[in-house]
Amino acid sequence: MSSAVSMDAFLSSVNGSHTDAPEVATPRDPFAGPLDSVAPWNYTLIACLMFAVTSLSLAENSTVMIVTYKFKQLRQPLNYIIVNLSVADFCLSLVGGTISFLTNARGYFFLGRWACVLEGFAVTFFGIVALWSLAILAFERFFVICRPLKNVRLGVKHAALGLLFVWTFSFVCTIPPVLGWNSYTVSKIGTTCEPNWYSRDYKDHTYIITFFVTCFILPLGVITVSYGKLMQKLRKVSNAHGKLGNARKPDQAVARMVIVMIIAYMVGWTPYAAFSILVTVDPTININPCLAAAPAFFAKTAAVYNPIIYVFMNKQFRKCLIQMFKGNGNSIDSSHLNPTSNKGAITQTECNLGEMSSIATHVPMNMCNLEKTDEDEEQNQHENRSSTELPLSESRVCPL
Repeated sequence: MSSAVSMDAFLSSVNGSHTDAPEVATPRDPFAGPLDSVAPWNYTLIACLMFAVTSLSLAENSTVMIVTYKFKQLRQPLNYIIVNLSVADFCLSLVGGTISFLTNARGYFFLGRWACVLEGFAVTFFGIVALWSLAILAFERFFVICRPLKNVRLGVKHAALGLLFVWTFSFVCTIPPVLGWNSYTVSKIGTTCEPNWYSRDYKDHTYIITFFVTCFILPLGVITVSYGKLMQKLRKVSNAHGKLGNARKPDQAVARMVIVMIIAYMVGWTPYAAFSILVTVDPTININPCLAAAPAFFAKTAAVYNPIIYVFMNKQFRKCLIQMFKGNGNSIDSSHLNPTSNKGAITQTECNLGEMSSIATHVPMNMCNLEKTDEDEEQNQHENRSSTELPLSESRVCPL
């Protein structure tokens, strides 16, 4: 009897009084009300920011889709993935941005558990679709300019397969938490939902690691390798040409665009990826709720600057956009889209490749066959001389 009393006294000294134990053991319901540790003005500020980001994203991405619909000149295989990026960003903002604005305006996730799972899945799914769209876009640019398969050119079938891969792979990566491998839960700040980064379960850790590798490391690798190979090809052409003054210009212009694209990718997704790995490695880490919400906010801002970088910086799209706002019809002459419309096959190439590829097409034609043998060089020189007299067919376009 005395030993039992002593044990009760020990437990009481460790856990506190009997009346305090249930209060400590019972977690706060995130759907019941705002966090006491977060000042209301923080939620108001986030709500205002989400309203601005969501409004800009919906306006920009809907403009991309409308312009592409109105001008058939833009509906080409290489532009499919760009439009797909706009669709994904539009859906991300429509679902995730709208719900995030409403919940921050109230100060907590008042919509309930089912809406939390819906928002967590939708934001993650459309975010990964947009992220992998950037990777496929980089690969398609490498494929079109560097021509690794020689005579195989990007067509409607290849573009459609790229879209099918993006949506299928993204769904496979984001549906497991709905089915029990990990879960979608309320974030630390209590107004958004995301995968459960804080779980200590080994099974959940395997999902986070798999998600990190397939949805951040892998697409980043595709982007880096594709643009790296593209730069290497242009640099090789520029060096072989010998006219460093003019030949370096395409190289430098593409380099600037590649740097902007990679920085945009890193700014949007590195904080989110780093945060997920950090809390997976140490779930007990104490992070301020507002600071913990920052990575997800950065990821959602990608829906605003993606259209600016990948669409509005494209001369072809800009001309169609200006034409649409002028109200001069649903189609414009191809000469308005390409200032070098009298250049035969080069015009077709510029039309297909877009801004970055049109830079590459200005590299001299006699640099197309750098990797051929000495026996072919004489024949190539003869073909280049005759090209000044006869129009080039599309099959003779420089496979940069």
